[in-house]
Amino acid sequence: MKSYVHIAVLFCLLLAGAFPSVAGQQQKDYLSSLESDKIRDAETTNDRVKLFITFAEDRLKKFQYELEHPSGNRHSDMLNSLLNAYVGCVDDAADLIQLGIEKQENIRPGIELMVSQSKSFLATLEKLAAAGGPDMETYKSNLDDAIEGTRDAMNEAQKATKRVAPPPVRRKN
Repeated sequence: MKSYVHIAVLFCLLLAGAFPSVAGQQQKDYLSSLESDKIRDAETTNDRVKLFITFAEDRLKKFQYELEHPSGNRHSDMLNSLLNAYVGCVDDAADLIQLGIEKQENIRPGIELMVSQSKSFLATLEKLAAAGGPDMETYKSNLDDAIEGTRDAMNEAQKATKRVAPPPVRRKN
């Protein structure tokens, strides 16, 4: 009987070592719990697109701030994390635009916001890439990915303006 208990305990310890506990892992999601709640509570796809674009803008501003005010602790990790979060928000907004078109929802305001904001995002990212900097090699590949992702999202949004149904026309009697 004792040997079965020892074997069971040993087995549990081996499994615990092979699979870290869920409680011990940090959630690697790029949205905070408050932001996730806002996305979940948004009533329409258009509202979700607008939220993701707002979150992307926030990440880009934080990235610029971190470049100007480097922290001594894990600075390159912070920069890469912010760029990855930015790309995630832009990609999710682009995916929601496609979903809204498939569902034939009124997402025209979200598409227009994506087109205008992605142009400014792209200008900012290209300016950062051209400026270089001492830490550039630590985040260069993520910056290139962010530029490419923003271009793709902007192109998809511009194509979507042609595919989305036009707004209803109010006729006067």
